[in-house]
Amino acid sequence: MAEEFTLELDLPMEHMRNLFGEYDTYIKKIEKDFQVIIVNRDGVVKISGRQQDAVRAAGIMKELATLSERGNALQEQNVDYAIEMGKENKEDVLLTIDEDCICHTISGKPIKPKTLGQKQYVDAIRNNMIVFGLGPAGTGKTYLAMAMAITAFKSNEVGRIILTRPAIEAGEKLGFLPGDLQSKVDPYLRPLYDALYQIMGAESFAKNMEKGLIEVAPLAYMRGRTLDNAYIILDEAQNTTPAQMKMFLTRIGFGSKVIITGDASQKDLAPNTKSGLDIAVKVLSKIDDIAFCNLTSKDVVRHPLVQKIVKAYETYEAKEQNYDKKRRNRNFEHGRKQ
Repeated sequence: MAEEFTLELDLPMEHMRNLFGEYDTYIKKIEKDFQVIIVNRDGVVKISGRQQDAVRAAGIMKELATLSERGNALQEQNVDYAIEMGKENKEDVLLTIDEDCICHTISGKPIKPKTLGQKQYVDAIRNNMIVFGLGPAGTGKTYLAMAMAITAFKSNEVGRIILTRPAIEAGEKLGFLPGDLQSKVDPYLRPLYDALYQIMGAESFAKNMEKGLIEVAPLAYMRGRTLDNAYIILDEAQNTTPAQMKMFLTRIGFGSKVIITGDASQKDLAPNTKSGLDIAVKVLSKIDDIAFCNLTSKDVVRHPLVQKIVKAYETYEAKEQNYDKKRRNRNFEHGRKQ
């Protein structure tokens, strides 16, 4: 049996509450994951357990304490991600990511990438003309794209923002929608409006919308246009047909930047209809100035339960695909023998 090891950390008292979490929630997570015991006595934290585990737990606590000292209100997602990175021996990842502030919301809250995947996504947007952000729900694909677009617009890097998505119901028929044309398409574009309001503010958004500097429209409205000097975001791209995706990509003009977001596991297309996003990934993968960022369940920044749900579905779908593959192979071999 390994000999118990104890080390001490001298951490600032004013950040202890932030670091430990309500009812010591965060510390209990670290104790459980690394099989250590953490005790705080007047700012001196003692960590007891196997030496390797105690050292890793101490490294995570130092990292979280530095985040707190920078003015961050620690959240469960920060702690979970720090633990995950600690297990992979990736030190100070959160501190590196935290240095990249894209912009601030209307209430003054900084918008930053929260995972390595998100950081790579943001860097790809900065360095490429077209970026595909691919991944499950909750990975910040659309929100970070909106933050980058609004930042570029405010700094006059582009003259306008164009936001679009296919108008397809999410697995259910909504029937006849009352009102004018804008009222009919607004429900499909609600997530884009929500991000705009939070980052830009309703008043600023309304003014720029009236001037035509911000446009939120269904994908069908893009046909026949050339989009110069604009930041263009195509959301829910998994619901485009190959023809729609080709139409959209050929609208791009000079001085424009394009972000295409989608989740291949949440298609709402008719059965046996190919996704324009899937085709685009295959066709465009070797073209310069087009980047593909694959976010995973590790990059989910919603409630921790969402990450578990996404992971569970990924595991289930992988098993189903493996089963279908084996069944097809069996049928093929049976056919050959006959």
